[in-house]
Amino acid sequence: MTVRLPQTGGCQCGAIRYAIDAEPVTVYACHCRECQRQSGSAFGLSAIFPAGAVRITAGTPAQWQRTTDSGRISTASVCGTCGNRIMNSSAGPFVSLKPGTLDDTGWIMAVGHIWTDRAQDWTAPLRDGVDYAGQPEDFAALAEAWAARSVGVA
Repeated sequence: MTVRLPQTGGCQCGAIRYAIDAEPVTVYACHCRECQRQSGSAFGLSAIFPAGAVRITAGTPAQWQRTTDSGRISTASVCGTCGNRIMNSSAGPFVSLKPGTLDDTGWIMAVGHIWTDRAQDWTAPLRDGVDYAGQPEDFAALAEAWAARSVGVA
């Protein structure tokens, strides 16, 4: 399957809309406590994009900052109306988009897991995925796994 760019997405109520002009660097499941809390589930799914590739096309997300489990300061962008988290950003060239907010989620697939030392006992790692017990120093192995997947982006 080939995915066409740009991709679009938004929050649950439609007040915030965005477009993406580049392929993600990687997609992974994060099992840190913050992702468990924000998703209301066992993990959060994250798609890492170059910061300039994601642009807000409608609305203005509310923002708040928190200290992550790895000690970095992260800014969360959420809809002020429905509370849906759209993305997180830290100092650096990337943003972590919540891919469940995409209009077309059929091409998204996790290629690894991070913070597996905090994973719920009933979750299982990917058979051929890249897994980290905590925060990886970089996303090189996850990016390599994403580049090797069978889904293409055009």
